[in-house]
Amino acid sequence: MQTEIIFRIFARRQRIATRCNSINLFNFIEDMALEITDKNYKELLAEGKPVVIDFWAPWCGPCKMVAPIIEELAKEYEGKALIGKCDVDSNDEVAGEFGIRNIPTVLFFKDGKLVDKQVGSASKPTYVNKLEALL
Repeated sequence: MQTEIIFRIFARRQRIATRCNSINLFNFIEDMALEITDKNYKELLAEGKPVVIDFWAPWCGPCKMVAPIIEELAKEYEGKALIGKCDVDSNDEVAGEFGIRNIPTVLFFKDGKLVDKQVGSASKPTYVNKLEALL
């Protein structure tokens, strides 16, 4: 009986550790996409360039599908637009200001004003079309 209880506890800890490690592997931001935070988002919007912000969280499955698209766009539009990611768990001020209730949500800004949004995951051409409309 005791051995069975100890085995269950050990197995549960292993499952939790495995899940935490898989989340930590995703909990980073590539060099190309900017890290947008409560502290820097107003400055970025004031720069005058088109801005694209991907609101995401490390535990969000659909966000993991959108992440590579955002990274590709950041590389492809480098110098033409500011493209970044905002972790809603760590940056509740910016998420609250724009009324982010579902993730992933990608907001598109021109001249510092919100002009378009995409709620939920979408294909790359959807994001490209919305970004091209800003340029």
